[in-house]
Amino acid sequence: MSGLGRLLAAEWSRRPWWMNLMFVFCAYMTVIYLPFDLFFKPVADDEEVWFGFVLHGWWAKATEPLHWLIYGAGTYGFWRMARWMWPWATVYVAQVALSMLVWNLVDPRGSGLLGAVAAAVLLVPTVALWRARPVFQP
Repeated sequence: MSGLGRLLAAEWSRRPWWMNLMFVFCAYMTVIYLPFDLFFKPVADDEEVWFGFVLHGWWAKATEPLHWLIYGAGTYGFWRMARWMWPWATVYVAQVALSMLVWNLVDPRGSGLLGAVAAAVLLVPTVALWRARPVFQP
């Protein structure tokens, strides 16, 4: 195995497979999606969801840097396996689960049943993160 291969294997072995998926998702949001959303998506098409409530237009555009900061912190925290990620990653994923439920109940595009299913699915990584405290210890 090459030096790069050993380096990558060592990096990926630092966290469970499901946490590697969260790390990759945070990195994608930080490096690809949110810069596109902020700099290239037209204001008229912009939407951001906070606690299950949708912001549109300039209100959405104004809050995108907060999402960028959150996902950037998640990327850094998972990369470094920072101690402060526990419990904050858990809190954020639990908030996303609650937001999915709320959005599906209050938004005309939503479905109460779908929101309950989405929230239940997101409780799986929430519980996994809560139980992963030892992984974030030095």
